[in-house]
Amino acid sequence: MNSYWDLGEKEEEEASFVALSLLSDNVKFEVLKAVNDLDVLETIKKCGPRAHLSAAEIVAKLPTKNPEVAAVNLGRLLDYLVSHSIITVSPITLPRGRVERRYGLAPVCKFLTSNEDGVSLSPFTNTLLYKALKQSCLSLKDAVLEGEEPFTKAHGMSMYEYIGKNPEYLAGFHKAMSDHSTLIMRKILRTYKGFEGLSSLIDVGGGNGATLNMILSQYPAIKGINFDQPHVVADALSNPDVEHVGGDMFVDIPKGDAIFLKWILHCFGDEACMKILKNCYNALPDHGKVIVCEYILPNPDETSNDIAANSVVQFDIMMMVLPGGKERTENEFKELAFAAGFQGFQVVCSAYNVKIIELLKRN
Repeated sequence: MNSYWDLGEKEEEEASFVALSLLSDNVKFEVLKAVNDLDVLETIKKCGPRAHLSAAEIVAKLPTKNPEVAAVNLGRLLDYLVSHSIITVSPITLPRGRVERRYGLAPVCKFLTSNEDGVSLSPFTNTLLYKALKQSCLSLKDAVLEGEEPFTKAHGMSMYEYIGKNPEYLAGFHKAMSDHSTLIMRKILRTYKGFEGLSSLIDVGGGNGATLNMILSQYPAIKGINFDQPHVVADALSNPDVEHVGGDMFVDIPKGDAIFLKWILHCFGDEACMKILKNCYNALPDHGKVIVCEYILPNPDETSNDIAANSVVQFDIMMMVLPGGKERTENEFKELAFAAGFQGFQVVCSAYNVKIIELLKRN
């Protein structure tokens, strides 16, 4: 009987390592969450640039019941993060030859600890968010067998309904999304020059207006309109330069020189996206544009051992699990744009793997 595989001994050995790693891959998030809950990374950072602390020194700052055992267990968690290049380690030889491991922050921790704006990606480890996601992932097979959204299957309601009925989850969700948005927008404003020369800008699905406030702080000549559902804009941030307008993007959109869509299209299927884009097209003047900020899904042959590409594929699964949306390839975005009436399409630049795409109306 012919085998499906024709593997050499080394290749077979490596394949077994990958298989075992896949089966325990959730451990990485669990360990990172525990370390984040204990505020370990922030504790190290507060000690100054290039600071390294031992597990015992970190434990001394925690309300532990048994410091000696706590230091051993924390050291094991930190050694795991060292193995994934999330933190660094510097062994120090003490008197009598004992070696003490002292831990510091690797570059990735720049995004896992608070920056000058007080934001980071660590809110994504929020316990309530994690529990809701984990429970939803258990229903992934139902997306195949029944075509049902995993979140809806697991919780008996859509993610948006769940958010509305669980204020604690809502607070955690908004914090995670707000921090992520602030990080991305800082980079977009350093990289993308397409806001120059605009007299008006509509932020569709702009939430509390924080994103528009950031844009106008750098481009004060722009008249900003923050457009979202009425109950959302009712609690929006006060800014004399921003007009908050309540409405429904599936019905119509306020008119302006340009429309900003950040992480909107990936929340919906193609039919819903078509409605949004057609309404955008109708709201724009000739030579107006839609500025789309989305991840672009790579082709399958582009994902192997590519962290940036693999992360977008992972986001695609999360969009399937949570709101029932999806990430898209560049061609899929282009097809949607042209079908909605736009005559121009260009990927202008990238900010932390988020692509800034312009859809151009050239009538």
